[in-house]
Amino acid sequence: MDLPAVEVKKILYATDLSEHALRAFAYAVSLANLYGAGLTILHVIAEDPDLDERIIGHVSADTWEMIKQRHFEEAQEALIGKKGSGRAIKDVLDTFCEQAQSKGCSFDTDEVLVLRGNPSEQILETLAEKGCDLVVMGSHGYSALKDALMGGTSRRVVRYSKVPVVIVPLPSD
Repeated sequence: MDLPAVEVKKILYATDLSEHALRAFAYAVSLANLYGAGLTILHVIAEDPDLDERIIGHVSADTWEMIKQRHFEEAQEALIGKKGSGRAIKDVLDTFCEQAQSKGCSFDTDEVLVLRGNPSEQILETLAEKGCDLVVMGSHGYSALKDALMGGTSRRVVRYSKVPVVIVPLPSD
């Protein structure tokens, strides 16, 4: 039996910027290094339509949009720096990589994206748009309870992804 050749040229690393996501990042970097693949980093700012409806009762829709835009811009600056070049996050990720592995860790950051919307939908859309061959993400984000109540971003990505998904579980300690 002949096995098909596995080519991984583009990896999507989906992060919620939690401490657990850093563990998943180590796997994304390791796989990018192993395959010589480019790494696209994605953070999605979740939008909650129910929250929008509740907030608009207290402030105008325009004011709420300005607040959400400010949050979006702050997340972008935190991830990619004010110039938007991706250099700041690459420096941070390179430093982490150096600390996590003693030698030979190198990877190319193709793109750093900060999007708004439903996290699982944005991850699946980005996979298709960018032609990624693999996605790496943590099994849980900021809150395991919130993740369970919402149905689980990682569970939805596994279910609907057309490419392999690497889910990094929470540490057992």
